[in-house]
Amino acid sequence: MERVKFCLIGAGRAGMVHARNIIENVPSADLVCIVEPNVDAARKISLETGVTRCYSSLEDAIRNVDFDAVIIATPTYTHAELTKIAASAGKHVFCEKPMALNLKEAEEMIQACKDNNVKLQIGFMRRFDDSFLRAKEAIENREIGEVILVKSTGRGPHLPPRWACNPKISMGMLAEVNSHDFDSIRWLTNSEFSKVYAEAGTFKCFELSREFPSFYDSAIVLLRLKNGVLGIVDGSCPVNYGYDARVEILGTEGAIFIGGLQETMLTICTREYRMVMPIFQSWRTRFKDAYVREIRHFVDCILEDREPTVTGEDGKKIVEVVLAATKSILSGEPIKLPLQGDIELF
Repeated sequence: MERVKFCLIGAGRAGMVHARNIIENVPSADLVCIVEPNVDAARKISLETGVTRCYSSLEDAIRNVDFDAVIIATPTYTHAELTKIAASAGKHVFCEKPMALNLKEAEEMIQACKDNNVKLQIGFMRRFDDSFLRAKEAIENREIGEVILVKSTGRGPHLPPRWACNPKISMGMLAEVNSHDFDSIRWLTNSEFSKVYAEAGTFKCFELSREFPSFYDSAIVLLRLKNGVLGIVDGSCPVNYGYDARVEILGTEGAIFIGGLQETMLTICTREYRMVMPIFQSWRTRFKDAYVREIRHFVDCILEDREPTVTGEDGKKIVEVVLAATKSILSGEPIKLPLQGDIELF
């Protein structure tokens, strides 16, 4: 195989990012078909990409088009079934985060890919961002001594799609918005979570909390890792002022600060004592290059027959910590990890 032919499943925001990247930025890949049950969305992405083969189901695409891999960019509650269908047909799987709704689904996805000898990569694009990679290198080189604390802030400017506001089918904002923060802490510290305590509340979206009693728009999560490092996840959505993704790493001999709000080095000062600077409005802008690199990595893994650096097991670990944090919110108690058995929260 010299090129990887992709089927994109899901024509939403993330799906469009991956579609454009495959077409414009991944030389050894082709987007050959799209699965999108929404006719209007399918028509729009077809016009934008020039991909004319659009199907309402993955099964239809498999029957009619020859392709090697899928990108799953659909709601969380569809990930497990789509992965199992793709894997059973011998298609490699790139799945957006969060991986699944529970541990059972995550395990089934991992096993299906193993049984059919196909690759499985989860979409934690921060691991491919230059600043995160440099921070990881600095930690491993002990440039700040021993790591004491990692604080990850993840705040979204606008609410995600409506389905994501219902924790029963999305696991809530900690999954939808802050999965990347949990993965960053675990990856940067090279350790596993051992204890979680979380608090959450609704401070802005009162109508959603009335419709979905378990909904929250802001949360704080305290974490202990097995190697003793402390962690904090600070999440809120919507915040309206912009896309805010920052990480602070405190060490015994220094600190590392990743990210910021300012999109460019431009700052404008006026005589009215005002200072204005452009800030990130979207994750699509902040992690533009990282999204390209993660798909290139996935393609290389397929062509060179090697395992992705972001595995199904990595995805499962983040599902587990989100479940534990949610259980802590509901119970008011700290939760020890690993979880025992499959957790049903709602």
